[in-house]
Amino acid sequence: MSIAQHLEEVRQRIAQAAKTASRDAADVTLLAVSKTFPADDVRAAFECGQRAFGENYVQEGIAKIAALSDVRAQIEWHFIGPLQSNKTKVVAEQFDWVHSIDRLKIAERLSAQRPEGSRALNVCIQVNVSGEDSKSGVSPDEAAALAHAVAALPGLRLRGLMAIPEPAESLDEQRVPHARLRELMRALIADGLPLDTLSMGMSADLEAAVLEGATMVRIGTAIFGKRTYTH
Repeated sequence: MSIAQHLEEVRQRIAQAAKTASRDAADVTLLAVSKTFPADDVRAAFECGQRAFGENYVQEGIAKIAALSDVRAQIEWHFIGPLQSNKTKVVAEQFDWVHSIDRLKIAERLSAQRPEGSRALNVCIQVNVSGEDSKSGVSPDEAAALAHAVAALPGLRLRGLMAIPEPAESLDEQRVPHARLRELMRALIADGLPLDTLSMGMSADLEAAVLEGATMVRIGTAIFGKRTYTH
């Protein structure tokens, strides 16, 4: 199947899940995760109407931004992987969103390094909702303090929360951590933060995420195919 066909399948899955949840599918942004796939695949998806792309590796993402510079104004580039301090400058300069803020130091560097005159960098706090040792993210108990600190930084706009829950087999099991993230964001909004983004759900669990209120789903495999990692 082509990228166009895969994209259509994913859009149909989102639409069906939204319908089940009595939600408008237009309220769920599809973020195409293009890590490890060539710029030509990104362009193919772009030509099918896809406009938001996620990258996990800084250098690979920067290379694709350059390769698609002719349509830069029409693409929203999201950095969704773990971010090291020595890589914040180029991310602050080149990307539109960062989903993986898990400590204040990274946010402070992005804030200081966002070029003057640029739009605010949209950011999400990554929360380790499943408590996995192998996952990045702030603990749910520490999320509020970090969110308020990040929201006060110039050059950034705190949009919401992101999570990569532990894989689960059944739909009901998949919904549990997504519901936890939704409730956490609801508490932060009640605490005065104007958040609007729940970045959760991937190829295997997008239905559970949409049912629990995801506003952005990060889909790679279901669009581009299985990955071959060289990193």
